[in-house]
Amino acid sequence: MRKNILTAIFFLLILNLTACQEEDAQPAPDPQPEEGVETVESPEPRVAEFIELWKTGDFAGMHINYLNQGTQSVYGEEKFVIWQQELHEQLGIDNVEISYTAPVEDAEWTPEQPADFPVRVTFDTIIGPVEFEKTLTLLYEAHGEVEDWFVEWDPSFILPNLEAGDQVTTEITEGPRGEIVDRNGQAIASSSTGYEVSVIPENFDESKKPQLAELLGMNEQALEDKLNQPWVQPHFLVPIAQIKADQKKLDELFTIRGTTRDEVAMRTYPYGAALAHITGYIGPITAEQLNAWSGQGYSAETLVGRQGLEEILQERLRGEAGGRIILKKQRENAVITSVDNEPVPGETVALTIDAELQKALYHAMRGKAGTGAAIDPDTGETLALVSSPGFDPNEFIPSITNSRFQELANDPLQPFFNRFAAVYTPGPVIQPVTAAIGLESGTLDPAEGLGITGKSWQRYRSWGDYRVTRPHDDVPNPIDLNKALAHSDNIYFAQQALNIPNDEFRSGLEDFGFGEEIAFPIELTPSQISRDGTFGSEGQLAGTASGQGQMQVNILHLATLYSPILANGTLYKPTLFLDDADQQVWNEGLLDAANAETLQAGLVNAGSELGLELAGKSGTTRENGEQNAWFAGYSLESPDLIFTMMIEGEESIGGLVEQVIKGRE
Repeated sequence: MRKNILTAIFFLLILNLTACQEEDAQPAPDPQPEEGVETVESPEPRVAEFIELWKTGDFAGMHINYLNQGTQSVYGEEKFVIWQQELHEQLGIDNVEISYTAPVEDAEWTPEQPADFPVRVTFDTIIGPVEFEKTLTLLYEAHGEVEDWFVEWDPSFILPNLEAGDQVTTEITEGPRGEIVDRNGQAIASSSTGYEVSVIPENFDESKKPQLAELLGMNEQALEDKLNQPWVQPHFLVPIAQIKADQKKLDELFTIRGTTRDEVAMRTYPYGAALAHITGYIGPITAEQLNAWSGQGYSAETLVGRQGLEEILQERLRGEAGGRIILKKQRENAVITSVDNEPVPGETVALTIDAELQKALYHAMRGKAGTGAAIDPDTGETLALVSSPGFDPNEFIPSITNSRFQELANDPLQPFFNRFAAVYTPGPVIQPVTAAIGLESGTLDPAEGLGITGKSWQRYRSWGDYRVTRPHDDVPNPIDLNKALAHSDNIYFAQQALNIPNDEFRSGLEDFGFGEEIAFPIELTPSQISRDGTFGSEGQLAGTASGQGQMQVNILHLATLYSPILANGTLYKPTLFLDDADQQVWNEGLLDAANAETLQAGLVNAGSELGLELAGKSGTTRENGEQNAWFAGYSLESPDLIFTMMIEGEESIGGLVEQVIKGRE
């Protein structure tokens, strides 16, 4: 009986104790390493070292010193080192960046537990950027006498879903080339639809080779070479050439058995020759370009800018390639896509050019050799910049025949020569600049008349045979500034320049930009006072006052020389890109308001003397034995543009400029 009572008391105590424990139960603390459990140093330094080798492509160093035993046994040097090197070359892998998530500061590490580090991998390839995330796992192992952390690795750290034995191929899609547009959004270099013509050899009617070659603008041998490339098989589709969207030609091609056609983007230049020296054209990359742009994703088949802005803006206009990296799986006998990138179009670049104004100025020159420009005097924006005659850049798309190229190259009018980039002897159109320097120096009084007689003049006999001549000696004296501008009186301006003291005439010309490089996207030859920038004699100075001697001027610079007359004495740098169109001061304070008004009145009078409803200055010069006609001026009603023009072999061209201005108004 006593025993039963003790047993019952025991069970009651147990039940009470259990109830108390349930009431006082608390969350279990985080497991802590038991006393005596071994901890080791953090694996983070090993992770950082491994990543540095990975970024620099030191696969041998990664394999020998950082892979764990299991990885090394599965992936020997051939699978780890050589394969990765081959894939990097095949895919154009570059700019490898790897970042990892650092562990908490007080983390403890034991040899028995693996260490996981999330990593983010990015790099560039021939199909664009690749980015993926993985977990890098390290195991603590003994390698000989060394105990440390070692990386567990597999091929998916190279490309997503890649496994040993997979075959890697790519499909590249070129990014569309960006457009060049004018200030109003009108395309001056853009893409249109063309066609790539291909042949399947086993289906091709060999007797049609001459016809096909003629339709594609190539000789039969070139066609043979395409069909006999080493990789060609009878059932393969062999690309032959690209052609424009000519429906008649396409219909004729359709009748030739074994040919196919696929739409492709093709460059087009809507304004043709009028803008040729600005746009340039695209064509197959040259050996020099391929070498200069090595490592930037170009191949021998790439079409790139070959002249003008197409070449200068190559990197901005070039689209970013897209495409796919494809894995042919060894295990599943399947094909999957590892990376799929959309191509990125190139940038659209807007110019300050007004394409319609450019076309009007170009056509006004009637195909004769010369150059012209139009600028906004208040901003420096270039609205037109012409070299005549031009060439049609559309003839280079998809390719120009050698015979046609030679015909253009041998044309005596030199359509490939960019005249707006060159310099010429300007003659009397420089006289307003000489007057501006004289007015500002205080030595030229516009109302004071000089008594000038005869056709020619020299200050001293020591000038020898050199004499300043003027085109008109029948203008009644006295000759003041108005008369001198109206009649291009070279003697008047020679005397005024010689009156300017202390070499101020030379420094005044330098203030107007002579002798300076012109910061312009298309390289322009700088205007010069003389070959060495100085005056070798008084006679040379006297001739320079009217744009003679060794003075040379660029047509765009000439337009800017007139801008201080209309822009409160400020000379603006010429601009070509619309996003650079904000005022960029080249020099200021070149004319005060009163002197600017004096010159404006003189240019109105000079234009009237020519029978023009324009303010402006004309003149003729001789260059290499040929006469050139010049004009620089602006509209009386809306003086928002300054026009300059030079045509070789002409006597008077002010009327051509007036025609353009009236067409614009």
